[in-house]
Amino acid sequence: QVQLVESGGGLVQTGDSLRLSCAASGRTFSGSSAGWFRQAPGKEREFVAAMRWSGGNTLYADSVKGRFSISRDNAKNTVYLQMNSLKPEDTAVYYCAASRSIAYDILRTANAYGYWGQGTQVTVSS
Repeated sequence: QVQLVESGGGLVQTGDSLRLSCAASGRTFSGSSAGWFRQAPGKEREFVAAMRWSGGNTLYADSVKGRFSISRDNAKNTVYLQMNSLKPEDTAVYYCAASRSIAYDILRTANAYGYWGQGTQVTVSS
């Protein structure tokens, strides 16, 4: 069993930056993949970013490419989402997720992930 706990959300202004953290306990990310999704009010959950825990390519949604960056700290068993140049349309609850798959072609889909955090609110004011 994996427990994921996100932190780092908050209220910021357009153009500001935030770094979200996702700490895993109970089982390490090793041999699996981590992803970030978000859900705005009245909208479906959407993919934001993903990476294999072992390294390699990172995946991003087109809407955040060039502004967001996913990374990990092996020693802390933590994955991060650095968010720069935030826009009001980035406002959402952000969820961390863990997947036992390392197949890039499915990591953009929520169904690939078996473990989810509770979410952290990010609000960007205009």
